[in-house]
Amino acid sequence: MQEINIVRYEARPERADENQRLIENVMAELGRDDPGGVRYTAFRLDGDAFLHIVVSEDGRDVLPSAPAFQEFQREIGDRVIPGTLTRTRATQVGAYGFAAAAV
Repeated sequence: MQEINIVRYEARPERADENQRLIENVMAELGRDDPGGVRYTAFRLDGDAFLHIVVSEDGRDVLPSAPAFQEFQREIGDRVIPGTLTRTRATQVGAYGFAAAAV
């Protein structure tokens, strides 16, 4: 069963570049090791806000087993401005110009 999660938060200004670098490391590791069953994209929004979209094709969460993701998570509480982190489950209702999620 497909599961889509959207995470949004604002990083502390002095740690936003570090946060971006850690995300880039996660993407590089996923691209190299291809754990399968997951699609993951992240955006840096205006300023120091970040948006992550994770699509799990079979409902299992492969990210926690990735060493680069573990490093990203290690100090996330210190990099994020308290009270700005939200997690939302989503259902894709359509897409244009983006890869459509398999339903």
